[in-house]
Amino acid sequence: MRLFHVSEESDIEVFHPRFPTRADLDSTKPLVWAINELCLPNFLTPRNCPRVCFHVGPDTLERDKQLYLSSNSCPHVVVIESKWYEVMKNTTLYLYEFDPVDFALQDENAGYYTSEVTQKPTNRFVLNNLFEELFKRNVELRIVDGLWKMYDEIQNTSFCWSMCRMGFAQPRL
Repeated sequence: MRLFHVSEESDIEVFHPRFPTRADLDSTKPLVWAINELCLPNFLTPRNCPRVCFHVGPDTLERDKQLYLSSNSCPHVVVIESKWYEVMKNTTLYLYEFDPVDFALQDENAGYYTSEVTQKPTNRFVLNNLFEELFKRNVELRIVDGLWKMYDEIQNTSFCWSMCRMGFAQPRL
């Protein structure tokens, strides 16, 4: 298994555990966060870019695939708003890889892993073309005017899904 951290910061040498701000986590236990390779495409966008992401999982129904996938060769979809296109085109990301030995699964659906100890990356990759990075991973990128319709719909499917940075999304119409 490969685990990663995606950042717009180019020079992180050490990842120190941070106290989580999510209400569903113990706010007294600091953590280092990582994402598995399967869910990595969900984070190959600018940090604050709102997005709806979904991919085929072991329990995904054929009817959902037919309704929401435009191609059998792309089992993963990332949906962003059109106003983020230029930002994404001009963003460089840095992909830090970790040794997975000290990490534990935090959320299987989202691919999140956490560690309670300081981590040093084993590798760093520079990602200059985020569109190409998604395409080479067989991810369909959809660019839409607003995310809320997809946000509401995809939660009622059998896909594995993740919604990120929705606080930055265009207001509901």
